[in-house]
This record gives sequence, C-alpha cells and structure tokens, in this order.
Amino acid sequence: MAVSSSRSSSAKRNSVVWVVYILRCSDGTLYTGYTNDIEARLKKHNAGKGAKYTRSRLPTVVCYTSRWGSKSLAMRCEADIKKKTRAQKLALIEDRDEWGYGD
Repeated sequence: MAVSSSRSSSAKRNSVVWVVYILRCSDGTLYTGYTNDIEARLKKHNAGKGAKYTRSRLPTVVCYTSRWGSKSLAMRCEADIKKKTRAQKLALIEDRDEWGYGD
C-alpha cells in the first residue's frame, strides 16, 4: 500500500503548476517571485505577510505570469527575470512572446 500511496503523491507533485509572477507595487516598482498558488500568494503580499520588499509598497497587482511544470524551471525563470533591467521587465510584461515566457 505504501507503494501506491507513494505513486499517487508523486503524480500529485508532478501535476503542480509553478507560476513566476511580476507584481507592480503601489510606488511603481516591480517585484518578481514564484509560487504554486498565485491567488494565495497575492493575498499574502497584500496582507503584508509576503516578501519584505512588498510590505511597505502595498497594494500590489499582478501584471505578469508564466506557468512552469517544475519548481526548478520556475526558479530559473525567476532568476533570469531578476537579472533583467526595469526596461526589459516592462517589455516582457508588454510582449511576453519576445522572451519566450508567458501563459
């Protein structure tokens, strides 16, 4: 029985969709993160319980998302976006196809 339980939990993990997101903060700055539950994460950010960066810049609004099949891919995408300049991030938000990301 433990084997079938392990298989079902493994299948469940594989069906999780990871989301990389960019928030626009109230002061106009951008914050990039990743999660497996974008709605819950946005609520945490806007309740002041998310990232330290966003706590003093409320409210936040999601302006970009991209979906990934694994946490490691989402983390790579997040790291790549964080290396971009503000202008490049704004271009990404406007034209997702330019970078090959997006829903």
